[in-house]
Amino acid sequence: MSYNNEQLNKLSLTGLESTLRFAQIALDSTERLVKLQLEASKQSLEDHTKAARQLTEFKDSQDAINHLNKLATQSIDKLVNHSRDLYEVVSGTQSELSKLVEESVGLFNKSLISSIESVAKNAPAGSDATLNAVKTSVAAAAAAVNTFSKAAQQVAEFTDSSVKAATSATADAVKNSAKRGATV
Repeated sequence: MSYNNEQLNKLSLTGLESTLRFAQIALDSTERLVKLQLEASKQSLEDHTKAARQLTEFKDSQDAINHLNKLATQSIDKLVNHSRDLYEVVSGTQSELSKLVEESVGLFNKSLISSIESVAKNAPAGSDATLNAVKTSVAAAAAAVNTFSKAAQQVAEFTDSSVKAATSATADAVKNSAKRGATV
């Protein structure tokens, strides 16, 4: 298979664009993760400072213990929400990267099929069976990648719903535990 300069330039440009898009997705998600972590750290410091001040004001030890239980419940709730936010960033990044890979594979397949058809035009007589076998192999590989992508997407969706359900169950369990602790 021989490529002309125009085909090589187009292929190089497509690869460069994909690489730049990958880098942009990675930087954007890193920025969001760092921002989430900084906000959580800042909020945690403020909460702990406020809690320490409040604890010095209690005269009765039972009131202090009840307040600590309330703070623990709030902390767990904030931790669950923070974990959910982190998961959403990671999940969104994974989804964007999957789309990028699917697009890149699709463009590569189109380029490969175009090259095969170009070779087929100049192929010697009697090579039709070989070219058809190559085309069939490329189509089968493309179908396999498509099936794999769909399966990966289904796994991602299942994982996403499972994480959301687990997060909700954890938050509910913490709230119920706090209510029981307050009534005891």
